Parts: sequence; C-alpha cells; structure tokens
Amino acid sequence: MPFLADRLSRIKPSATLAITKLALEMKAAGRDVISLSAGEPDFDTPENIREAAVAAIRRGDTRYTAVDGTPELKRAVAAKFRRENHLDYTPQQIIVGTGGKQVLFNALLATVNPGDEVIIPAPYWVSYPDIVLLAEGTPVAVQCPQNNGFKLRVEDLEQAITRKTKWLILNSPSNPTGAAYTEAELRALADVLLRHPDVWVLADDMYEHLVYDDFKFTTIAEIEPRLYPRTLTLNGVSKAYCMTGWRIGFAGGPAELIRAMTTLQSQSTSNPSSISQAASVEALNGPKDFIPKHNASFKARRDLVVERLNRAPGLHCPRPEGAFYVYPSCAGTLGKRTPKGKVIGSDTDFVEYLLEAEGVAVVQGEAFGLSPHFRISYATSTEALTEACTRIQRACAALR
Repeated sequence: MPFLADRLSRIKPSATLAITKLALEMKAAGRDVISLSAGEPDFDTPENIREAAVAAIRRGDTRYTAVDGTPELKRAVAAKFRRENHLDYTPQQIIVGTGGKQVLFNALLATVNPGDEVIIPAPYWVSYPDIVLLAEGTPVAVQCPQNNGFKLRVEDLEQAITRKTKWLILNSPSNPTGAAYTEAELRALADVLLRHPDVWVLADDMYEHLVYDDFKFTTIAEIEPRLYPRTLTLNGVSKAYCMTGWRIGFAGGPAELIRAMTTLQSQSTSNPSSISQAASVEALNGPKDFIPKHNASFKARRDLVVERLNRAPGLHCPRPEGAFYVYPSCAGTLGKRTPKGKVIGSDTDFVEYLLEAEGVAVVQGEAFGLSPHFRISYATSTEALTEACTRIQRACAALR
C-alpha cells in the first residue's frame, strides 16, 4: 500500500509466531494439531512469583515507574549479574524492557547507522536480522553448520569482521539449536575480538539456566574482562522462570549505551508493566529450586525427541547442550515424494508436509538462516512429544 513506510519492505513477520498462529487456527477449525513451534515453557509461573504480583496490585503499585525499571528490580538485576555471572553493574548500567526483544531492539536502533554491519552466527533467532534491517544496518550471517556444532569458529569470525562491523550477536545457549559455547570456545572468540577494538558484543543469555549434562554456562564479559566496556549482556525472566507473558527482559552494559537505550524506550513503550516488574523482583531474589526440577524434565524430553527423531528415515538430530530446542537435519528427505506426489525440495516443503499430513507444526530451517533443517521446541508434555515423534516417523516412512 502506498502510504506504508519503505522500511516495512525490509522485514518479514516472525516465522515462529506465524507457524504458531497457523497451528492455533487449524486447531480452532477442528484439526488435530500438535504444535512444537513456540519457544515457551509449558510449566506455570511459580506460585511465589504470582503471589508477588498479586501483592503489588493490592499495594497499589499500579502507576508509571521509571522508564528503565524500578529501583527494586534494577537492584535485583545487579545482584543477579554479580551472583551468577561475576559482573558488576551499577543501576545506571542496567535497563529493564518489555521483554528481551525490546532490549535488543533498543540496543540496535540506538547504535546502528546506515551501512553498519552486525555479525550474526547462523542458525540464528529469527528476529536478529530483521531488527538490524529496521535499524538500516546490514546483517552479516555467518554459517555455522552442524559439523561445527552449530557454533561460530574463530576463523569465520575473523573473516567476517570488516571496518563496517559494529556488533557481534552471540546467543548461548542458542535458539534454534540449543548449542552452547564452552568457556574455552568463548575465550578463543574473545581473543579475536580483542584484536578488533571497534566491534561490540551483544551477549544474548536468555537461556542461561537451561543447560544439561553438567554443562557449565559462562558469558563472554565474565571470562574476558577486557571486553566488559563494549559488551551488552542481555537476559530476562521469560524462559527459566516460566514468565513469557509477563514481558520482562533486562541488560547490563556501558552507562552511555544504557542512557541511549533508555531515551529510545522513553519515546516508545515507556516503562514495562509495574506488576510484571514486582513479580520479577521475586523471581530474581526468591527461591530457585524449581529450575533444576524443570531442567530434569526438559533433559528427559530432549533425550526422548533426539532418540525418536534419529529413528525417522531421512532425519538426523544432534543432541544439544541447552535451551529447549532441537534442530534436526532433514537432508535425507529431499528429493523424495509425498504420498500425494509432491517432491520435497526444501525444509519448507518438509515442514508443510508434516503439518498437512500429520498435523505436526514445526518451523523450517530457512527461517533461521541454515537449511535443510527444522526446529522443534520440546517445551511441551512428554505425551505430546511422544505422539508428535510417532507422527513424524510415520510421515518420513511414507516418503518415496
């Protein structure tokens, strides 16, 4: 339409949200659909966190707060960074936003000029490149294939950096693969970054607490203090605390950057919900005994899905270190025909076939920048996962 802004032509709707919406519409129309597309824990928000929100309402904490977060929540965030990541941030170095996505959006729009490049290891979370494009920057996707553990190699980072590079986005554990960087791997990447002092690092640690098999999480500013002055460390309560709908993300970084992000937020959403902030204080300061219990369930589900998918003809599913996703290859299905005679020519074709033939909604690898793969979220019940994997096996076996 002629009155729409040109910038909208640079981006596309979130593929994960689009698939989730389609699955809900099919369910509403009476189809038996199992949706494995949404990155959302199926556990309820813990009771103590919900009660903290109710208490805030009863206290009358229902007014505007400071744009960048209440003093109480900023103190809780600072304590979290100090306790869990050995990073010291003052309140002036912390921003609270309406979800991690807004914090990321603020950071990139506040810093990226036309032509600036942002290095994004692929596969990547679907929103990274589109937000860069909205900021009139250039996303530089660096392929990180399965044989590299879906992780960025030192030589590939070195080759991707140019005089136009403004940021490297580093997501660990990763959405969509669940791959997580070891301390040694982060040290090697940090050595490259130390040779390029104009490149900033955005560490997206949203899945920090969702790691398995004795994996030890660390973040890049923690293991290399010389990068601290040019690192934005992003996190939130959505995943580990089962608070996706509460919409609270936060970040610590240089005070000048935080001020710029706050200015931007002041002219968009202003402050996050006062009630959600009160609940998040309790989440960060309160008991965390539910996290290992949830992780035990997630690990069992991961192992179930990996084992079952690796029995499906044409699929290969590696075992990830964290998050609640697997990212199987469907290369072995390409070129085959469905029972209706359609040739599977891409991971998008495969995903559409699964949804049409068996009512299983997953997300195509094309959306995450690395094909031929697809993403499954195993943040749902064991029963649903078992049935979904049975259907996927059946769909793959039916290809000829």
